[in-house]
Amino acid sequence: MLSASSRLSSPSFAPSLARALFSSTPSLGCKIEADRARKTPLPLIARKSGIDIIHDPLFNKGTGFTSPEKERMKLRGLVPPRNFPIEVQQQRILNRFHQKSTPLEKHSYLSSLQDRNETLFYRVLMDNIDEMAPIIYTPTVGDACINFGHEYRRARGMYVSAEDKGEMAAMLYNWPAEEVDVIVVTDGNRILGLGDLGAHGMGIPIGKLSLYVAAGGIHPTRVLPITIDVGTDNEALRNDPFYLGLPRPRIRGQEYFDIIEEFMQAVYHRWPKVLVQFEDFANHTALPILSKYRHKYLCFNDDIQGTGAVTVAGLLCALRALRQTPRDITKQRIVCVGAGSAGIGVCESIAYAMREEGLEEDEAYKRFWLIDANGLLSSERVSLHRSQRPFARSDMSDGTSILDTIRAVKPTILLGLSGVGKVFTEEVIREMKKYCEVPIIFPLSNPTSRAECSFEDAVQWTDGQLLFASGSPFQPYEYKGKTYYPSQGNNMFVFPGIGLGAVVSKTSSLTDRMFYLASKELALFVSDEDIRNGKVYPDITKIRLLSERIACNVVNEALTSGTARAPVSRSQSVEQQVHLATYYPEYQPLVEIDLD
Repeated sequence: MLSASSRLSSPSFAPSLARALFSSTPSLGCKIEADRARKTPLPLIARKSGIDIIHDPLFNKGTGFTSPEKERMKLRGLVPPRNFPIEVQQQRILNRFHQKSTPLEKHSYLSSLQDRNETLFYRVLMDNIDEMAPIIYTPTVGDACINFGHEYRRARGMYVSAEDKGEMAAMLYNWPAEEVDVIVVTDGNRILGLGDLGAHGMGIPIGKLSLYVAAGGIHPTRVLPITIDVGTDNEALRNDPFYLGLPRPRIRGQEYFDIIEEFMQAVYHRWPKVLVQFEDFANHTALPILSKYRHKYLCFNDDIQGTGAVTVAGLLCALRALRQTPRDITKQRIVCVGAGSAGIGVCESIAYAMREEGLEEDEAYKRFWLIDANGLLSSERVSLHRSQRPFARSDMSDGTSILDTIRAVKPTILLGLSGVGKVFTEEVIREMKKYCEVPIIFPLSNPTSRAECSFEDAVQWTDGQLLFASGSPFQPYEYKGKTYYPSQGNNMFVFPGIGLGAVVSKTSSLTDRMFYLASKELALFVSDEDIRNGKVYPDITKIRLLSERIACNVVNEALTSGTARAPVSRSQSVEQQVHLATYYPEYQPLVEIDLD
């Protein structure tokens, strides 16, 4: 139930308000923890008992079953006699986790935990999100996908292949959950910066949905990872005897889009209000798919819209660090290296922010200079995609190099979404610094090897005068006796809250304004201390609180715009409803129901 009379107002962007907002954070956090401390976990109904409970990761508690539960659920003798609280179990897991020598080994260990005890897995992940997120997701998930076939242990999620044409609507009923809130789907064609990994891209939806649960509070029984297998053009994979997907070249053209159409119809026939997130689709399919379905179904593309929202938030926070306001986004000169779906999506998000802050559409597009592998995009180029045309320059030569563009434009912001490592050379960065006292430099490509420049290089080449955020993590760097702190523009700052807001409001669509409100909320969430340290993104340990605040913005906007489909409550505020909707990983007493 959603309350129309007690909506949370969206705060305006100002440092003084930000300080006021942050000063209230501990009390809200204490309130949340107090609510949980007072609440007695409700019983969980199980239609099974005995060894079947132990083999089900949704019900299994390992050594956490109480003595009455062991008797009630026919577990006596099947588990050790001593039981441990979840906090002790978590410490045992952490001890073993820290004994693993490589990130991939740690990922494998956490995955095996998820396969046997999901409650404990999410508790460990939630309580140690800063340490675990880079293992569960970027950058380690890329290595996990590369090794997916060789490390495969058990099924998780669903695989929809080209061989299922005509049967998708029926086969989706093989999934046991009657209610699904969030689906993350990939076709494996552009996994991070690693390229076409086919069916082995399944590691991406699995990892992403783990963060929806741990960071956004979506219930683990209501998420579904899906891979659409249309083949792979990765010949090495096709020849790998352990490859799990169809060993055939990738389907393209109209046949491919027909498969996507059948899939979307099948999904929304089974779950009409589910949120579908598209993940790691190739440039030439991502934008057409998003354009076709974003106003028809509840869906979004995280590589395009999520990355855009996080980037806008980082830029707003960078302006705040420079003692400017969101309206000053309209004055920036932005060079973006990378004109594929991610680059276009980010620039469209920034252009929308400019329009929200008062700039006309045509004027907003004039604040951008986009560069691809062939140089600057101009209106002279005959091969422009329609999504690139608004950004094409009519006042400069097509193919102008990065360096010459910077000399001509004198940008205040340099974005990297090219997937090409080290393209921001020393000459490029130093040239930008000549015209901008404190340049804003965001090399956003993943993984770290594909970052357009490293944090250390950027600090050296600007003599420490910069605001920096990257798509991959970098370590703090000491330069001339001062420690500089990088920021990582991780999409997990936004998508869990967006998803939570969509689930609570049952919105029929995710609008551009919802993403912009999420950007502003994220920018406000950065503390003054972090800004003084040069950071433009907040401490990830507070991600649950941030997700709830973003969700409140989404719910309020859904109510305002009329897209909310959830019934209206007059007894609870939006904040209360969002908080009560979140999942918290704790053991619930098990009770068996005998279906006979």
